[in-house]
Amino acid sequence: MSDTRMAPTVSLVISVWNRKQDLRDNLAAIRLQTRKADQVVVVDNCSSDGTPEMVLAEFPEVQLVRMPHSAYGACETFNIGFATAHGDFVGILDDDVVLPPGFVQDMLDEFAREPATTAILSPKVVEPEMPDWYRDSPAVNTPRYMATFRGCGSMARAVPLREAGWYDERFFIFGNERDLTTRLLNLGYRVKMVPGIEVFHKAPFGMRHGKRSLYFHVRNFWLWAFKYLPWSKVLAFPVVFLRKGLGGKQKGKGGEIGDAVGTIGLFDNIRAVKWGYWICAKATLAALWSLPYCLKRRQVCKAPDFELPIR
Repeated sequence: MSDTRMAPTVSLVISVWNRKQDLRDNLAAIRLQTRKADQVVVVDNCSSDGTPEMVLAEFPEVQLVRMPHSAYGACETFNIGFATAHGDFVGILDDDVVLPPGFVQDMLDEFAREPATTAILSPKVVEPEMPDWYRDSPAVNTPRYMATFRGCGSMARAVPLREAGWYDERFFIFGNERDLTTRLLNLGYRVKMVPGIEVFHKAPFGMRHGKRSLYFHVRNFWLWAFKYLPWSKVLAFPVVFLRKGLGGKQKGKGGEIGDAVGTIGLFDNIRAVKWGYWICAKATLAALWSLPYCLKRRQVCKAPDFELPIR
């Protein structure tokens, strides 16, 4: 008797803004996949550098969504891409990532070995200037279930992604992966790191420096904390934060080395940016302004995989 089961379908979703060459490299790597994606969606946030024109001219197979202006946040543009995707599995890709040829097939093979409760698989991400102590760390090279994922090159099951409500658009950019993961954990799903699959991300290792990055990382941490942490941990976290200090990009243990999703280099960023501590205070006040929003969505997470970004 022949096997009548349908092969799973895969959609790859990319959000882009003014990164024409990076996106060209990304899409070229997608073309070389040993297992072709069934759909590639690019959401262009009104780029002015010729990015959408390049996609139309060089990659006609790509489904291009063009935003009317560039004021949309990454969370919103990704959500538009998720809504457009029709695959059983959805690849979540930054514009400046380069996938290995076996990415799609390897992810599908990993999902086939996992229970249906594994919602997202997160690869090992290699970045410029990534130090040996991090790249070779057992915490980074051991498969494990996590409290977040790398949003630059992961893959998700479409059903739990939709059930969780995609990204929280209030986050705008940064920290949205941890927020989505926590909602998945509250629904009984899990997120797993699979270091056997590697992707190359052109972004520098650690947190991007700058006022915008610092502001949204700090504000969004508090939004996440207000939504999911017990109040005792919310109140205690400033003390933990100052004691830990994250150690910049130096060798460390615990959450920051295990996850490295935007938190490594936070104190470097605070020191490098003019009025860095004032920006942190401003971001905290902005989060407090959003407290009613968070309280309406508050559901303390008690899942075994749940943990703070730093411990």
